[in-house]
Amino acid sequence: MIAIAGGPGILVVVFVLVLLDSVVVVVPGELSVTAAGALAAATGSPPLTAVIAVAAVAAFCGDALCFGAGRRLGLRRWRWMRHPRIRRAFDGAGRRLAGGTATVVFTARFIPFARLAVNLTAGATGVPSARFLGIAAVAATCWAAYQTVVGAAIGALLPDAPLAAMALSVAVALTLGAVIDLVTARVSRRRR
Repeated sequence: MIAIAGGPGILVVVFVLVLLDSVVVVVPGELSVTAAGALAAATGSPPLTAVIAVAAVAAFCGDALCFGAGRRLGLRRWRWMRHPRIRRAFDGAGRRLAGGTATVVFTARFIPFARLAVNLTAGATGVPSARFLGIAAVAATCWAAYQTVVGAAIGALLPDAPLAAMALSVAVALTLGAVIDLVTARVSRRRR
């Protein structure tokens, strides 16, 4: 199983999951990158740089896809977009984007639901494409490196147990994600 996971197929899986995660938030894109980073550090395959590159390109493509959808379709096209909670997310993203595009787009890359709202809203509200895409490229690269390094750190601790390294790296990533969500929610409540 490890031989299969360590081959180039894992990079295809990472690409697809990260791309889908940019559009369908419940897809485990982050976890696939973290697990691939753990596998890379524990076994040497795939190369860490390949995991980072594939994850960064997929994240960028997904963010650009959302931006383009927002530009082309707006924020009211489908019924789910008109739900009060989703409307509040779009409105909040719009207010934040008006105050500083770079910080908002960069930060949103690390927060799954915020990422979708910000990228769609950036497209719909006319953020210049070149500006968005430049920021998204930097954010995607930093995000991919971060996710991969979290996994690689665990993989380096457990080089003789790649499956355990992958499982532990996913648990660590989930915990870090929960902490980030908690901090983000508290900061949002304080701003209101």
